[in-house]
Amino acid sequence: MTSDFNLNDAWFPDDEDEEMGGYSGFNLNDAPIPESEMEEDSGSDGNHHIINSDDSSDDDMEEVGDILQGNTVYFDLNHPPLETPLHQTGNQQQATQNHPKRRRLSSQNKLHILIWLLDRATRGKKEYGSITAASTHFGVTARTLSRIWNTARRQKQEMRRYNLATLHHNAGRKRIQLDIDELTKLAMGDRICIRDLVPKLGITRGTIHRMIKRGDIKPHTNPLYPGLGDPNKIARMSYILGMLVGDTPETKTRYKPMYDYVHLDEKWFYLTKKSQRCYLARNEKGKHRAAASSKWIPKVMFTAVVARPRFNTQKECTFDGKIGIFPLTYSEPTKRSSKYREKGTLVTKVIESVNQKQDNAKAHVTQDDAIWQQVYQQGDFTFILVQQPPNSPDMNILDLGFFRRIQSLMHKKMPKDVDAMMQAVHDAFYELEPKTLSNV
Repeated sequence: MTSDFNLNDAWFPDDEDEEMGGYSGFNLNDAPIPESEMEEDSGSDGNHHIINSDDSSDDDMEEVGDILQGNTVYFDLNHPPLETPLHQTGNQQQATQNHPKRRRLSSQNKLHILIWLLDRATRGKKEYGSITAASTHFGVTARTLSRIWNTARRQKQEMRRYNLATLHHNAGRKRIQLDIDELTKLAMGDRICIRDLVPKLGITRGTIHRMIKRGDIKPHTNPLYPGLGDPNKIARMSYILGMLVGDTPETKTRYKPMYDYVHLDEKWFYLTKKSQRCYLARNEKGKHRAAASSKWIPKVMFTAVVARPRFNTQKECTFDGKIGIFPLTYSEPTKRSSKYREKGTLVTKVIESVNQKQDNAKAHVTQDDAIWQQVYQQGDFTFILVQQPPNSPDMNILDLGFFRRIQSLMHKKMPKDVDAMMQAVHDAFYELEPKTLSNV
């Protein structure tokens, strides 16, 4: 509730209360009146009145006057009090708020100070007043300068090199040390996750996280590589040596540019992933996806044919290397009508099994095949079939990253059926930059 009553306004009692002693109003914001000018029961002007009470003594009034004259403070009772204590002066308040922190000197700064003092020393003794001059020059206390000088003089007497390294790095909690042999002695099955390492090493998870951040312990993924026998290793070596340009071992110093090679491979593209990651707003709900079974997601096999892209001297693409990508599907009319389509409507069917592959599996068409010999020469072109080494998926150009990039672009389009997926794969194949194919 707001009140219109002002504590600084004068208060005059009624005539009925005059016998209580003649109280009069006074303003606490006015300067105190000396005791000599006060008159008892003075009220001729109506401005200043004092209490004339038999109980108040002269000693009490003198004590109040001394307090008021010692430190005059103006305040208003209608406003909240200040947070600064009344007994604290302005200079003391500024010193408390802006208390400067002592500067910590680095080893380089200490060395500069020592060199400055040695330049002004005579026969290893500092000049009179050099400490004061250095304190003014560097802004450091004389005690710190004396400690630097005494440390250097003691090291010189002991015939040691000047060492002004700071020991600040030794402060604080000491780092927990772990013998690396304790980790290497553990079996691989006992260090699969951090939770397994805690009881085995006797340290906390936080300590292990800090050691991983420092690099003392490193996470490692152990992949499963294809098992290569001696025939596979010989085939890989022969394939690599066949890619070198030259007739003798001395001249085989660089690889073929592969501008006359065409790479062909097949790839299964799935309609969707089991888990799709995306970012949503705070109140946005994710898209509901459902399927009859996560193990039977619709998929289509595509055969891609690419070559190495060409660029001119201005680094402009003259040939993107994309010959085509072809789905292994067929169309057939529906046998009966339904709520989705009429009878006889063409629908896309997926070829579930493919027996002819060109990744050096057993079912291969070689250069000596009778049917291939009838078509491998067309016009001015001669086509030669070259198979990659067996059990060597890391030597396939399309599998090294081109297919993965196309599949990533295809999933961004979120196809809902096989026809939409075929169109999405086709668009992703031609949207991919030629530079990406050239860098594979």
